[in-house]
Amino acid sequence: MTCRRLVLPVLCLLLAVLGTAGQAQAVGYRYWSFWDRDATSNTWVYATQGPSTARPSDGDVQGFRFSVSEDSKDSAKPRGAADFATICAKTPAREGSKRVGLVLDFGTTADAPSGSTPPRPRTACARVDDDATTADALAAVAKPLRYDTNALLCAIAGYPTTGCGEPVAADRPKASKSPGEEAESNSADGDDNGGPSLGLLAGIAAVAALGTAAVWQARRRRG
Repeated sequence: MTCRRLVLPVLCLLLAVLGTAGQAQAVGYRYWSFWDRDATSNTWVYATQGPSTARPSDGDVQGFRFSVSEDSKDSAKPRGAADFATICAKTPAREGSKRVGLVLDFGTTADAPSGSTPPRPRTACARVDDDATTADALAAVAKPLRYDTNALLCAIAGYPTTGCGEPVAADRPKASKSPGEEAESNSADGDDNGGPSLGLLAGIAAVAALGTAAVWQARRRRG
């Protein structure tokens, strides 16, 4: 049956709105995100290059965080505030090489694949050649690494053992945020109980009102 009568188009629109309720929350993806530590503000900034092309300088700090997120805007940052002096305190400078501080955050149990337990976050100081990439630095201190056929980083220090950027259901438990992110996240997320949002309810109410008006008009014309 098609929506040809006066009332049926409104009812069909109502069904369409209801049908999208389960799609209101986007699906996230489980992956390793890559970050640069801004030395001036001492904050994490999402990297603009991949680890295979980024070439850090001596004294830089870079981080990796395993988590579930939709994109870089809501991706969880590496936890911990260790700076370069702390991370590389026992690694003296050497001619012809550079030192890169790495923060490796394996995420929370909420982020972990089924049956996996994330290792504790840790730091490492990688001494590599002057022209080495971040991927080279990571390989020097956090093997085994695992990549997919598209060169996407799938595992650091063998974690996780399977999977790579796979989609995750939107109704999964929320992962722990980095310090300072929780309040911002709470204010931005709104209701998180899996029910329809206020915007969705308002839209349903508006469509229902149109349906009532259409029925009234139809009856008035018949009268």
